[in-house]
Amino acid sequence: MPGHRLTPGPTVAQVTDLPEQTFDDATAVLRSALAGDGDAVVGTFDAVVDRSGLEGAYGVAWCLAATMVGDPPPGTAALDFPGLDEARYDARWVARFVSAYANHDEDTGEALFGAAAADGLLPECLLTLAGSTVATLRSRAD
Repeated sequence: MPGHRLTPGPTVAQVTDLPEQTFDDATAVLRSALAGDGDAVVGTFDAVVDRSGLEGAYGVAWCLAATMVGDPPPGTAALDFPGLDEARYDARWVARFVSAYANHDEDTGEALFGAAAADGLLPECLLTLAGSTVATLRSRAD
């Protein structure tokens, strides 16, 4: 997607300037993922794309990354993903997308999102992101 930006200005890293609908969509994705309903997760993302395009889906994905990481301080975050190079595409994508969020690296997040879409693997990546977010929330609750 050269020459096209999926998200507005630099405040997206904090997800404070996203439309309220984005937060509602992220909540719907998380509810479905918590219930173990992968079809509903994908269906919610499909509805977002139908309504708001890939930019809308990117906003929801960025919210999920924010839910996993929280609001990291500006700078470089080092996240540890053992075995990343041997992982499936979707797992590698999630690790790199979450790292992009943690490092306030919007350009890399957009590039990863666009690459997954171009490769035809975005639905699997978003489903894995939703599952990883739920796993993170559950581990925090323990």
